[in-house]
Amino acid sequence: MSNVVSAMQAAIALTELWSPRVVAEVDDAYIKVAKVHGSLASHSHENEDELFLVLKGHLRIEMENGSVELNEGDMFVVPKGVRHNPVAVNECLLMLIERKSTLHTGDVVTDKTRSLAEQLRPV
Repeated sequence: MSNVVSAMQAAIALTELWSPRVVAEVDDAYIKVAKVHGSLASHSHENEDELFLVLKGHLRIEMENGSVELNEGDMFVVPKGVRHNPVAVNECLLMLIERKSTLHTGDVVTDKTRSLAEQLRPV
């Protein structure tokens, strides 16, 4: 039997921005939570879709063909290969669902890039 996880409480407990943590697994996907503020980096994931669910706050996802605005409870799937940059004007709590092969900042590396080992650390 799996453990019950409060995604909201796990996200609230995070002390680092833009440092997702794995809170569960479903088949070949990780369920992650993150606390974000500011801008991550424009990047893409060539072979993986990425689901963003806003737990608290507001997130804008900037893409080459426009942006989407997400409020609490909203979710959006960035299709594989689409260059995107998540931006939070104020602190925002997220749940992410990604294949286990998805690199944090996709095809770019910045000071905000986190390895899978870092994402697997306990909350």
